Parts: sequence; C-alpha cells; structure tokens
Amino acid sequence: MSATDQPTAGRTEGLDHLLPVRVYYEDTDFTGLVYHGSYVRFFERGRSDFLRVIGVGHWDLAADPEPAAFALSSLDLKYLKPARIDEALIVRTRFTGAKGARLMIRQSVERDGEVLCTAEVVAVFIHMDGRPRRPSRDMQAKTTPWLASGATAG
Repeated sequence: MSATDQPTAGRTEGLDHLLPVRVYYEDTDFTGLVYHGSYVRFFERGRSDFLRVIGVGHWDLAADPEPAAFALSSLDLKYLKPARIDEALIVRTRFTGAKGARLMIRQSVERDGEVLCTAEVVAVFIHMDGRPRRPSRDMQAKTTPWLASGATAG
C-alpha cells in the first residue's frame, strides 16, 4: 500500500484539528439528509483522529503497562442545518480544558465554513474496568499543548 492509499487523519490548524468527511448513503435517512446519529460518528472520528495526530493511539493506550481508554460522560449536540448525501464536510475539534480525568472538547461539523452541527463533549480517561483515572504524564504532555488558551490541565 502506498502512502497515498492511507486514509487521512486530518490536519491541525492553530489549536483545531480538521478532519474531512464525505456523506455517504449509509449516513443518511430516506430523505437524503444526514441522519442525526451519523453526526455522533463524525464527531467520534474527529476526536479519535485528533488524538492519533498528536501521538495518542487507541492501541497504544491499551498496550500501556497500565492500559487505559477514553469514555464519554457528556455529549450535547445542537443541530443547526442539514447536511446532504455526497457533501464534503469538515469535522472541527478543539480541546477546551482538562481537569483530573476529564478532557473537555468542542466540536463542529461544517460545510464550506458554515456550521451545521455542534457538540460539547466531556471525555473521561479510564482504567479498562471503567474507573476514572488521571492521565499519565505522557498523556498530559501530548494533550496540554493543544488545550485552548486559559484552560487547565492536570
């Protein structure tokens, strides 16, 4: 497989991560509009790929001597305008703060700069049995530079 055959993990722009996504038939309801649950999947891809870009892969977390993962404790979506089949969208992700085991995240799905849907997310760093845990120093070192101005870490 050549480098050009690799899927994109998006790119960073300032403190934001931008992930291009295409709307496929499977993402829509019978009207050709994006089904509300598809936005949840788009936002998950944005968060996962932002972490991947900054060096935090899910397999790496699981392979750590103290295996860990992320789970959501809060997800608040606002649907503003519909997206349609075949459209090219951008998932914008920004880490807005961190406290203890929690990472606060603001996301949006955009079409040509127009915001279609927003999400306020709280992700919790957890042990594999589901108990919250503080992020390791390595995790803090990788995420802290990406926290929005004035946000706290640790």
